[in-house]
Amino acid sequence: MHILYLMLGLAVGGAAGAALALWHRRRSDGTLRDGARSEAERIVAEARAEADRRKRESLNEGKEEVLRLRHEAEQEIRERRNELQRAERRLEQKEENLDRKTEKVSRREEELKNRHDEIETRLSEVESLRLEQVARLEEIAAMTGEEAKQLLLSEVEEEANHRIGLRLKELEEKAKREAQRKAREIVVTAIQRTAVEHTSEVAVSVVHLPSDEMKGRIIGREGRNIRAFETLTGVDLIVDDTPEAVTISSFDPVRREVARLSLERLIVDGRIHPARIEELIEKASKDVDEMILEAGEEALLETGTKNMHPELMKLIGQLRFRSSYGQNALAHSLEVSHLSGIMAAELGVDEALARRAGLLHDIGKAVDHQVEGPHAIIGADLAKRYNEPQDVIRAIASHHEDEEPQTVYDVLVAAADAISASRPGARRESLETYIKRLEKLESLATSFQGVSKAFAIQAGREIRVMVSPNVPDAGGIQKVAYDVARKIEEEMKYPGQIRVTVIRETRAVEYAK
Repeated sequence: MHILYLMLGLAVGGAAGAALALWHRRRSDGTLRDGARSEAERIVAEARAEADRRKRESLNEGKEEVLRLRHEAEQEIRERRNELQRAERRLEQKEENLDRKTEKVSRREEELKNRHDEIETRLSEVESLRLEQVARLEEIAAMTGEEAKQLLLSEVEEEANHRIGLRLKELEEKAKREAQRKAREIVVTAIQRTAVEHTSEVAVSVVHLPSDEMKGRIIGREGRNIRAFETLTGVDLIVDDTPEAVTISSFDPVRREVARLSLERLIVDGRIHPARIEELIEKASKDVDEMILEAGEEALLETGTKNMHPELMKLIGQLRFRSSYGQNALAHSLEVSHLSGIMAAELGVDEALARRAGLLHDIGKAVDHQVEGPHAIIGADLAKRYNEPQDVIRAIASHHEDEEPQTVYDVLVAAADAISASRPGARRESLETYIKRLEKLESLATSFQGVSKAFAIQAGREIRVMVSPNVPDAGGIQKVAYDVARKIEEEMKYPGQIRVTVIRETRAVEYAK
């Protein structure tokens, strides 16, 4: 602003100087007139007035600008002063914090130094005590520290070896116990699997279906059809994912055959419901009885045996559905009959009598699941009851050395039986044991009062016990199940566990006339 004022002053001064120079020049020349002089004076006065006015305006503006700038400068100074004050306060706070931390660190260092000095003092004391004790121990033990160390190590090593030996012995005994237990489990599992493999051909029947839709009809609403079928036949009906086929499982071939015929007829008939199932099962049972009778007649014709009681002939037919060590009992009896006849003919004795004795030698197997005792003694009792010759009775009773042989026929039948059984692949012992176990399982269940029927299913893992309606209530049924289970545990040996299911059924039948 001062420069602006200076420039304005110079401009005004310049104009005034020019005017004065012009006036002087005119005056010096003597050619100036009064008007020109007056005009010049007027112009000079106006110029001076304008210069003064502009000077005042410039001065006012300069003052205002100076005041504004001064105000802004003062405002900025105040803000910077406040900022500096805040910064100073922060610095003071930081310095105070640093001072406090420095003081704490100093105190901590002092404490650590004191503790370090104390620990050093104690360590020196401990070391001196240790050296003193070592010296005293060496003096007392009359040995150096190295010798004591070796002695201690030897004792520790001896104790460790002793403990290791005990531990090894304990582990060895435990391993033996575990090995024996595991071996028993493996053997039992192998026996059970082998039994299943051996019995699959003689304990399972497959019934083919026209379509898979028939499986749902066989099962029935909420399973009522399949339950009725299994209850009436005593078999296990397996409906699985096998396409167009169901499986009938039972160790008793007669039951399995009855179930197979009944199911095939139900499929052909198409009317599958509990009443129809019961009707066809009764009819199938009669048909199977006729098949048994026909099998007995064919056996008599094949061996040339005559004049035999019908009940014995029926028992011979039942052997068709029995097996011994995996060998069909009827086929085995026919084979023994033929062998006995051949050997009798070679020896010159009664061939027909030998054939008769050979055919009847295993007749006890037809009922040994119902009567206790060796099948040879049971068969001899049956032959005696139906008036068979005495030589036949003795041959039956002695063919397993349950009685002493007395006649040539006794020896012939025993030899023929051994020949038939000893040929390669004739018998499998596991199957006989398996079937005996299932038969005993059923006989144990039927020995209880109130039990009408008992069926072993699921390869002997379950037994279904049918009780008569006069068993009082649910508590009575539970008591029967408990008693059967306990008796099975006491009198039988079996792998795994056996499920006991007790069923009571009440029927009311009326006829509308």
